Amino acid sequence: MSYFHFSGSGPQKTQDGIRLQSSRGGVGTTWWGQRWVSALEKLCDSGRLTRGKNYARQGQVLSIDIAAGRVLAKVQGTRTKPYTVSIELPLLNSKAWAKVRLSLAASPLHLARLLAGEMSAEMDLVFKQAGVSLFPEKRADLETDCSCPDWSDPCKHIAAVYYLLAEQFDADPFLLFRLRGQDREDLLASLGASAKQSSPSVEITGVNVTDVDITEEPPLAQIALPSALPAFWRGAALPSLEPAQTPAIEAPLLKRLKSPPLWRGESLFLKALEPIYSQASQWAQGHLGGEVGPPPENEAFVQEKPRRGRPQK
Repeated sequence: MSYFHFSGSGPQKTQDGIRLQSSRGGVGTTWWGQRWVSALEKLCDSGRLTRGKNYARQGQVLSIDIAAGRVLAKVQGTRTKPYTVSIELPLLNSKAWAKVRLSLAASPLHLARLLAGEMSAEMDLVFKQAGVSLFPEKRADLETDCSCPDWSDPCKHIAAVYYLLAEQFDADPFLLFRLRGQDREDLLASLGASAKQSSPSVEITGVNVTDVDITEEPPLAQIALPSALPAFWRGAALPSLEPAQTPAIEAPLLKRLKSPPLWRGESLFLKALEPIYSQASQWAQGHLGGEVGPPPENEAFVQEKPRRGRPQK
């Protein structure tokens, strides 16, 4: 128990803090983000977590760095100097990661979803079959420290980082892998090396590909494009393009993407960029059709500043 006396003035306000995207209710938009939160809520005091959630929504967390087995963060509290928060999770052992990699290599769909920013629900079973859990299961899995004078664990500064981590994991599930000791690049490299050594190759339309099940996603082109590297480096003339067609859905890729984890704009990420994508698409179609001209200005962002002084008659 802490015997320090804290003033009720509240934390110092921040200008560039990281705020939670959710302004009320729960945190986490994906099953793995919600699983992270639910695991913490089972292991930590609910009152401390609630105060930490409020801190996160006020933007008191200034920075978060996720590394193998450790999270370092700066949180602005009542004092002038921000507090330093450290959260450590045990790294998964090499044998467990080897089993996980074998499962991913046997089911490329899991990895494809990860690369698309998603994590299938079966991924939880993959780790259980390896004898480990991707999420903390007991209190000993979390070693925390904060430079604030509050001895409680977690203090509100640590709890604030907990909730912001959930949104970080929502946007990039590979960060969970990094926290447990497997970086994205190392994982992809190991899977690529094992695929070359163990998987047979077949010839499809003149291109060597790994022998995987492609019945769900047939290739769009039945004939592979010819390889012409010398022409590429010489800058050969481009082939004629077919007339551009207006897509059935505007900015489809943008709509499939989620807001980046540190997006803190006044409007939603999609609403902010959709007008730019729409006007860029219109300009590109006009350019391909021979109507060459400068790109149009985005009226959603180019606004005349109000004039000061007496109104003109």
